[in-house]
Parts: sequence; C-alpha cells; structure tokens
Amino acid sequence: MTDPKITPADLQRAIRNIPDFPQPGIQFKDITPVLADARLLAGCVDLLTAHLPAGSVDAVVGIDARGFIFAAAAAMKLRAGFVPVRKKGKLPHKTYEQSYDLEYGSNTIAIHVDAFQPGSRVLLVDDLLATGGTAAAAAALVQKAGGRIVEISFVIELSFLNGRDKLKSYPVRSLVVY
Repeated sequence: MTDPKITPADLQRAIRNIPDFPQPGIQFKDITPVLADARLLAGCVDLLTAHLPAGSVDAVVGIDARGFIFAAAAAMKLRAGFVPVRKKGKLPHKTYEQSYDLEYGSNTIAIHVDAFQPGSRVLLVDDLLATGGTAAAAAALVQKAGGRIVEISFVIELSFLNGRDKLKSYPVRSLVVY
C-alpha cells in the first residue's frame, strides 16, 4: 500500500503561526513541522516539482537559508545542480551582490559569478513569498550570473503583502497562500 499524496492543504495544516516573531506585529509562518515529518517534506518537494520533468532545468537556486532545504531536494529530484544565494560575505568566490528591502528591514544577497553557464534554465525556490524583495533580488542575481529563470516557486505566499507585484516578469507558483 502506498501513502496518499500530500496536498497543499496538508502542508497548510502543519504550518504553525508564531505571533510577534521575529519582532512585534510579524506573524511568522513556521515550516519546521513540515520539515520534521518525512512524508510532508517529501510531499512538499513533490508538489514543488510535479509539473517540471527531470532535465527541464539546469539548476535550482535556493535562497538563504530555508530556501536551501527545498531547493536542494528539488534539484536532486529534477537531476539539476543546486546553486545557493547567500547573505553578503558568506560565499567564498567572486560574487554579484544585490541589496533589497524586506518587510522589517533590508539586506544584501550574493551569488557566485560563475554559478551558471550562459542561458542555463533555472528554477528559483524559497520557502516564503512576502513583499517580494528577496525573490526579486535573487532573480536579478540569477540573470546577472547568466541564468534564465523558468519559474519562481514558494512553499508559502502571504498574498496580502503583494509580493507577486515585484515578480511580474516571471512565472510564480506558491503551494500555500494566506
């Protein structure tokens, strides 16, 4: 007997809401219950990659830090490479950098200049789409490094923050939308 397929509703039931984290007024969506359950984690990766056949992308980019979890697993499933987008100063080789604003501050992220071959097909993955600043900055970095974004995928989207508005140039998918 096989396990029943995981649905976005299953993921939504497992995601915890943590009020006032990391600061007052923020409602943090905690994915650790999804990560702790092997069936939910595998199902989440299956949902993120179900419409993309193996070999359809050359690389999966994960955004520091929770995006790494899903992107690395998706890369293995899609038989693609994994490329990290990290916070400034965390990558050891020559990088491109991009600054951006987020819902409670600002940051700078980086990607290695040689992360892709020119024209590489890229799936960009992160755990959460909020205001879209991080994903837009990561997309800009992918393009600077020579990648071509096929899609940007998220486990969770906070639609009331209108993050998709900053990603209008790309196909965007989210599994759970609040």
